[in-house]
Amino acid sequence: MRNGDTYEATTGPLLAARDLVKAHGRTKALRGACVELRAGEILAVTGASGSGKSTLLHCLAGIVRPDAGSVTYAGQRLEELPEKRLSELRRTDFGVVFQFGQLIPELTAMDNVALPLMLAGTGRAEARARAGEWLERFGVCGQEELRPGEMSGGQAQRAALARALATGPKAVFADEPTGALDSLASEQVMTALAHTARESGTAVLLVTHDAQVAAYADREVRLRDGVLAPLGVTA
Repeated sequence: MRNGDTYEATTGPLLAARDLVKAHGRTKALRGACVELRAGEILAVTGASGSGKSTLLHCLAGIVRPDAGSVTYAGQRLEELPEKRLSELRRTDFGVVFQFGQLIPELTAMDNVALPLMLAGTGRAEARARAGEWLERFGVCGQEELRPGEMSGGQAQRAALARALATGPKAVFADEPTGALDSLASEQVMTALAHTARESGTAVLLVTHDAQVAAYADREVRLRDGVLAPLGVTA
């Protein structure tokens, strides 16, 4: 744990994956992977490049369906839900952050963060006000009306994190969120993410190959040969 942040996670898992199998063509990325994520917990999934970390995240977030096995969230088996329901979960309960943020280039930082709020039914004025609060929380001050191409990599990634957390998700899935950043920007992004997640009790599944990033997690597991092995509690 970093920066003295603490959050007491609940005893039961928020999200549980059992015996996940997923192949891309003839290559099996997952070969019976099992993992649990608890409310308020930051879990790091590490492993070599190409080990299936992103595939695991996509299955857990309901972005792709596993070939076998199950992902259970709040009593619901994600692989059995229709795509419409999965889309709703990703708008309300799940937040996803990718390595390059994937902000909409035509929209300002403010509107990028406000968009998922408006899609969830919040009025434009209120959505922009809340978006401004989240951008300020993540240190994106004075850049609210800039488009992603006008921002630094660190600013854009912090805006992407603000967008992922603005709807108050129960879980955030972050796929190499600092992979395109320098060491200073990476530290700023991870400090903001860890502090905000622990303050709000949001669970975070963090996919990374960087040991310094994994050090922000409460627990680390390593993906190897398509299965997960625990590495204990990080300090």
